[in-house]
This record gives sequence, C-alpha cells and structure tokens, in this order.
Amino acid sequence: MIDPIAMLRPRRKIAGISAILLPFTADGSTDWPAFAAHCVRTADAGLTPAVNMDTGFANLLTHEERVQVLDATRSALGGRPFAAGVFVGDTPGAPFNREGYLRSMAPIVEHGGTPIIFQSFGLTGLPDEQLHAAYDEIGRHCDGFIGFELGRMFAPFGKIYSLEVYRGLIGITKCLGAKHSSLHREPEWQRLQLRDQLRPDFRVYTGNDLAIDMVMYGSDYLLGLSTFAPDLFAKRDRLWESGDPGFYELNDVLQYLGFLAFRDPVPAYKHDAAMFLKLRGWIGCDNTHPRSPTRPEADRAVLRGIATQLGL
Repeated sequence: MIDPIAMLRPRRKIAGISAILLPFTADGSTDWPAFAAHCVRTADAGLTPAVNMDTGFANLLTHEERVQVLDATRSALGGRPFAAGVFVGDTPGAPFNREGYLRSMAPIVEHGGTPIIFQSFGLTGLPDEQLHAAYDEIGRHCDGFIGFELGRMFAPFGKIYSLEVYRGLIGITKCLGAKHSSLHREPEWQRLQLRDQLRPDFRVYTGNDLAIDMVMYGSDYLLGLSTFAPDLFAKRDRLWESGDPGFYELNDVLQYLGFLAFRDPVPAYKHDAAMFLKLRGWIGCDNTHPRSPTRPEADRAVLRGIATQLGL
C-alpha cells in the first residue's frame, strides 16, 4: 500500500529541469534571440534548460534543425549545464534504430549536454530484456543520460513501462534518472518507492503537468509548464526548501495554469506557452510550429487573469 503522507519530503532541495519553448516570428522563422534569452533566463533562475523536447517541437524538426538548436543553446549558456532530447522518428512496427539514436545523441554529447532519451515505436516495441540492453548500449556512448516514459496523450510512440522494466532502468549506471509522464500520481509514487529502495541517487523527474506538487513526495521535475514561468517555479522550489507556507498558494496558481494549458488536445499547450510568454513581454510573436495544434483566442483573457494572480 502507498501512504502518500509518509512519503512527504519537507524542506527538500528540488532539482528542476525546464523544457524550453522554441519561439517563432510572424514570418514562420525561428526567433533565435528570444530562444537564447529564454535559455539564459531559465538558467539564471536556477533551473536546467532542456531543449529539443516536446515543448521545443523536437518531433517536428529535422536533424539539422535540432543541431541548430544545440548550437544556439551552447552559445547562449556559455558552458552552463543543459539537457536535450534524443529523438528518432519511426512508424508502428519499426525495428529499434540503434544507429538513429546514436546519431541523434552524438551532437548533444559534443555540445556538452545531457541526453534525454525519447521513446520510439522501435524502442518501446522491444521485449523487456532487449529494452534494457538498448538503454545500456545508449549509455556506452555518453557520460550519462535521462530516461523518459511518455504517455500516449503526448505522442503515439509513448509507453509507460511496467515496474519491472523501471527496476531495470534504475539498475543501469549511466541512467541518471527518468522522466515519468503518465499524468497519474500512483505510478509515480510507486517509482519513488522503488527508487528509494534500490538507488536513492536516481532522480524521478515528474512530467505530470497536472500534479506539479509531486515534488512534495520526492520527485524532481522536467516540465513543459515551467517554461511559462521559470522564475516562479524557482521561487516555489525555494519556498518548499525553506519550509515557507507560501509554497502552497504559489503552487496552486501555477497548477491552475497547468490545468488550462494541458487540457485536450494536450500538444496545444505550446500555443498557450507562446501566448503567455508574449503576454510577459519575453517573446514578440505567439505563433508556434505550423504543424502544431493551437488554442482558441479566448485563452488569452484567461492567461491574462492568471498572470495577474501571479503578480506579473
């Protein structure tokens, strides 16, 4: 039985990784100055920027475009830590593409980033033993990587692993942690319990944008929601570490923002992110990738109200 109350970790220092939105200009080109500024803003707040994630439209970019993002990230951060998604596009029934993963990961390693291993049809289709071997092989080509369980509401190639598969991931030395994006609390609590039993230094990164208070129970986070307000997420984290009850009120409003942004269709949260960042004056245009779904105009007024609640 899981006892969430017993799992509470008061005054814990939280490690936050924030998936960076890739902004666009009105003519459809990438807004590189705004992207660089948001990477720096996120790092200055104390969070680790993560690029080429779902928030950065990684599955819609070419390999060459993802390398451009890495170039811009390294240039902006000047040696400060960052993470980046390793994405391999394939189709249902495709075999595991080892060479594709190594090709996608190589420039991340060369640029000094920590790879985050996106799932693919070929990877998640492997039997458990071969799946562990695939992750182990990936680890041979980097100093360390972050795993990723992705619910299918985010992408059709995603899969939430069994606890036995997760146990195997924890046992891979080069796997530093794993993002869990089922959008459900119980499987994440189960992973935290298993982590605590087997390998306390392994980080469980919540990807649950509908329950960002999972940090209270021992999760760290790798969220798209935090790209809306890395400054306020960092403030919330400091409040938790210091035991300040202000944590709860700030977390509540940030969660309200999450419920709005991550409603169906979930991938359209990126348009809400762009609208919110434009509202804050951080980007000049709230266009997103042309193949990404959008939100209705009515969201702008709600986002403006949330910004007011947050004191922005």
